[in-house]
Amino acid sequence: MANFNTHLSIAAAASTGAALICINIHLIVVTDMPWLVFLGTVGGMLPDMDANNSRPVKLLFTVLALMGVATVLQVFEGKYSSNHLLSIAAMAYLLIRYGVFALFNKFTVHRGVLHSLLAAVFFALLIICISYYFVHWDVLHAWLNGSFIALGFIVHLFLDEFCSVNLSNARLKKSFGTALKLFNYNNMTASALLTICTLALYWMTPSPRPLVKVWEAADLNDYLTPVRFLQQ
Repeated sequence: MANFNTHLSIAAAASTGAALICINIHLIVVTDMPWLVFLGTVGGMLPDMDANNSRPVKLLFTVLALMGVATVLQVFEGKYSSNHLLSIAAMAYLLIRYGVFALFNKFTVHRGVLHSLLAAVFFALLIICISYYFVHWDVLHAWLNGSFIALGFIVHLFLDEFCSVNLSNARLKKSFGTALKLFNYNNMTASALLTICTLALYWMTPSPRPLVKVWEAADLNDYLTPVRFLQQ
């Protein structure tokens, strides 16, 4: 499998390229780019949530906890006093950073159900729903948030699978097929539960029609040249 720095840099590079394409077809403005690149980079770390107690996983949960704090502050701003709001934000941080982290360590195995395309869809829909219903982003940007999470996630899976091929000896390693898979074939219970959660999120997710309309209206030549805006 690829190491943490490789996952981080490739996910960031892929997200940057995708963000440039979005700018070219006028889907976003330049100021949206850092946020989407950040989400794509986070998505590139998400599959390793099931790697128990490694430093990258601890960093990932710290980032997720900070994102939870930001969500809490935005959702409850003006509804509580400053002291109460800070207390809620602190509880959200502790719950995600230590509570959810402990649960993941207990109930997941590395390269299990979280290393799958099903998990990529789950996390994408989860971020879309959080962005739309709780943070009150518009439909277009909510779908972009989820799409960049999925992009980074899938890039991670491809990298792990690529590193399972020994090119010098032209042979496959034992880990081949454990990263880029539809779901966890060895744990159908976990896969079934994640499928149910994914379908529930899909039912709740707002229609992607605003995003589809922009793509349909875009000129193919525009998004095949993602660096064009830099030359303007």
